[in-house]
Amino acid sequence: MLSKAVQDAINEQIRNEIQSAYLYLSMSAHCEAKSLSGAAHWLRAQWEEELEHSMKLFKHVYDRGGRVTLQAIEKPPTDFSSLLGIFQQVLAHEQKVTALINNLYAIATKENDYASQIELQWFIKEQVEEEKNASEIIEMLKMSGESGPTLLMVDRQLGARAKG
Repeated sequence: MLSKAVQDAINEQIRNEIQSAYLYLSMSAHCEAKSLSGAAHWLRAQWEEELEHSMKLFKHVYDRGGRVTLQAIEKPPTDFSSLLGIFQQVLAHEQKVTALINNLYAIATKENDYASQIELQWFIKEQVEEEKNASEIIEMLKMSGESGPTLLMVDRQLGARAKG
């Protein structure tokens, strides 16, 4: 059985994962409007991944006899400065999520909730990958510039991402 502290923290993280998905979907819509379909595809795949993360936590709560209480999410921004700016925001956001996951793990540790600690280890590993991917894309965009054929090549490469 989940303690109230762990259950409340996981419910908050479910909200955070859904909020992340909403942010990435908004970024995808912006890219579509700018004819950057590869980046839009990459961000939609990220949207799907974040929803999967929320459902992984959702299932964990019920597997442990807890109760999910959904919380309100905020409207995401809709305009972004550039593709580089978007991926810099993706990296900053993923770093924030890493801190949230680490805090959730600390709560599970404090509560001696070993099952939740094991579940959260998957999320910790996932965050390493998320930050690495965003950092690599930022470096590619810095090398390619904000317009021209090299940007289109980066966009095409982003579009090759397999969905979650």
